[in-house]
Amino acid sequence: MPQKAGQCQGIAITQLGDSVRPMDIDEFYEADPRRRASAELELGTEWLDKDGVRHELNYVEDTGELYVVREPSPHVTEDPFGGLHVSAPPGYDHKMTVHIIAKIPSVEDVHRILDGWQESMQSDRGADWLGDRLRKAGVAVGPGGDPIPDDGPDGPDR
Repeated sequence: MPQKAGQCQGIAITQLGDSVRPMDIDEFYEADPRRRASAELELGTEWLDKDGVRHELNYVEDTGELYVVREPSPHVTEDPFGGLHVSAPPGYDHKMTVHIIAKIPSVEDVHRILDGWQESMQSDRGADWLGDRLRKAGVAVGPGGDPIPDDGPDGPDR
């Protein structure tokens, strides 16, 4: 099935490391009190993955964290006749997950690193673009906050 504009092949966390630890939105804000009081930049609220699940990209000024919020996706099943049935499991509306994907020191650096994101977010390769930019800038982080190096498209330098 062809992709629609605004859909991407994957989300940035797959570009930055499979082990980026997700947390729910409440856990994210409770883990660091500076997050609730901080100004935040919304850098894209209509970013869709290949399954049509909405993502947001945000930056917390006081912590320097760039994070992706992934909205919950409903459970879709197909019956034997090709009909699709969508169901929402219990607690569905409480399953937004947050993935911290980068640490960027300033708003100015965010704008410099993500220059072109608004256009790239709408493309099928938006997640690839984002992951590449963050790694090349040296700001991508893994689950422990450790930097993820820019190893290029062929893996680590040998």
